[in-house]
Amino acid sequence: MDTLLIQLTNNRAYRLLQKLEELNLIKVLNKSAGMEDKTVPAITRKKVSDYKGILSSELVDKMQAYVKESREEWQQRI
Repeated sequence: MDTLLIQLTNNRAYRLLQKLEELNLIKVLNKSAGMEDKTVPAITRKKVSDYKGILSSELVDKMQAYVKESREEWQQRI
C-alpha cells in the first residue's frame, strides 16, 4: 500500500480520518503531538508582514518594471 503525508486543515477532516480508521480503511501511522488528545491545533493565518523580505530586491524591481510595462502596453491598445 502507498503511504501519504497529508496536512489537515480543520477538525472535520480529522474526525473523518478517525472514522476511516475505525472502519479499517486506513491506518494512522504517526500523529503529531497535538493529535494525541484528539484535538486539532488552531489554524494560524499568515499576515502580509510574514512575507517581508522573501523576494530579493532585484527580483522585486524586475517584477515592478514588468507590471509597469504591461500597464503601459494596455493603455496603448485602448
